[in-house]
Amino acid sequence: MDTLHAPSRSFGYARVSTVGQTLEAQLEELHVAGCTIIFREKVSGAQSDRKELMKLLAKLEPGDELVVTRIDRLARSTFDMFAIVKRIVDAGARFRSLAQPWADTNDSTGRLMLAVLGGLADVERDLIKTRTAEGRARAKARGVKMGRKPKLTAAQRREALERKANGEAHTSIARSYNVSNQTIRRLQP
Repeated sequence: MDTLHAPSRSFGYARVSTVGQTLEAQLEELHVAGCTIIFREKVSGAQSDRKELMKLLAKLEPGDELVVTRIDRLARSTFDMFAIVKRIVDAGARFRSLAQPWADTNDSTGRLMLAVLGGLADVERDLIKTRTAEGRARAKARGVKMGRKPKLTAAQRREALERKANGEAHTSIARSYNVSNQTIRRLQP
């Protein structure tokens, strides 16, 4: 694609990963950058099946442009980034990041920089996973219980199991403890 010509269509992609974050700043930047259509979603970048991103990639045609505010909005791993950028390029479209002007698939330097930084992001992600796993292990060693708190106390579980063994209906048992039928069904002696 010739860098002197404006793209046919300029699509924006905005993503946040947590409920507390907002898309507003990204949307504003993408509008200012000339994006006429913006796909948005609240989902982790580590998740490969992002519905809005998949819809956007399916719409791309030769001459189009996909713009993000930062490359980490597009992908969190090297493999994911390469797969997404390859789909963009294979469609004859261009990828561009506003915060990283060098991240532009229109030139070879941009493609090289995307590969290098994608690798660094992947290393950082692995470091975060390692630190998280180490923190969990230390917490478990201190006796911290992980996961959700049980819905039933040990005494309630024993009683519910006894009632199940005596043939009482799951719904009746569940109602008496104010829990779902599934909680009672999953109880094992």
